Amino acid sequence: MTYRHLGEYQKAKVLDVLVLERCTQLLGLDHPDTLMAMGNLAATHSKLGDFAKAKELEVTVLEKRTKLLGEDHPDTLMAMGNLAVTQSKLGDFEKAKELEVTVLENRTKLLGEDHPDTLMAMGNLDFEKAKELKVTVLKKRTTLLGQDHPDTLMAMGNLASSHSELREFGKAKELEITVVEKRTKLLGRDHPKTLDALGDFEKAKELEVTVLEKRTKLLGEDHPDTLMAMGNLAVTQSKLGDFEQAKQLEVTVLEKRTKLLGRDHPQTLRGMGNLATTCFKLGDFEQAKQLEVTVLEKRRKVLGDQHPDTILTMRNLISTYRALDKLTEAAELERLADSEQIQMS
Repeated sequence: MTYRHLGEYQKAKVLDVLVLERCTQLLGLDHPDTLMAMGNLAATHSKLGDFAKAKELEVTVLEKRTKLLGEDHPDTLMAMGNLAVTQSKLGDFEKAKELEVTVLENRTKLLGEDHPDTLMAMGNLDFEKAKELKVTVLKKRTTLLGQDHPDTLMAMGNLASSHSELREFGKAKELEITVVEKRTKLLGRDHPKTLDALGDFEKAKELEVTVLEKRTKLLGEDHPDTLMAMGNLAVTQSKLGDFEQAKQLEVTVLEKRTKLLGRDHPQTLRGMGNLATTCFKLGDFEQAKQLEVTVLEKRRKVLGDQHPDTILTMRNLISTYRALDKLTEAAELERLADSEQIQMS
């Protein structure tokens, strides 16, 4: 068990730096062990939320593995996949998608469609083909691993999310019920995911508070995983009707993500959208509108008009316009949303 596995990322970083220095000194920059050490340090930087440093190392690993092993080697494809994840975290979706397509094509050719690494690459490929790929991943994981395997249930939950984003709520609900039943059996009723799905929000809140406290202590207030825990707690507070407390948490998450990732990053925009929803529930429609207009502008620019996240933001803003009695704006935006959703389907 390494420091990284234990979540002690600062200690892991110290060791990773030392190992990389020794490997470079003894073996040279191009040795496989040196490149593995470089990849490990990149992974630790990513866990610490320093995606720029992670990217710098991952670019080097990919370049050297491509030169030494060739584009089709599994280690090269792994490096390419790691870099794609980091590019996505940095908000560079075009580059991430380009890398993910290459990884998927090469893994399919090298390993076959049913190999777990191919399925992972397929699941990572985003946006336009997301739903179709998630259907394929679910089918293959069900065949290979069985219906009750955690990876199968994760794939099922991902597909449910895609159905929800496309407003196919009936299909989403069917999958979500299955996931809840199987997770209850597999993980027990006290697991946060099970409790949340079952509507036991008080118990879920207790566990999420514990997770937030431990991540804050271990990783610090500004770490992405801490902010994710804070966001999860805010969602549960909202489900409990405690919108003021949810808003306080969401404001903190938004401020920290803006500082850490920038205003245009998907995680920042998600936090902004969540805060807008809470403002709407509190009756602060003007604040909700301002936030939703910003989210919509940025999502249209980054993702395009036909992306599910963009259309979802349009739908939310339509509701807000109606609450503000801005019926003309609501009608115009609804026509656009309907048109884009038809083209997307």
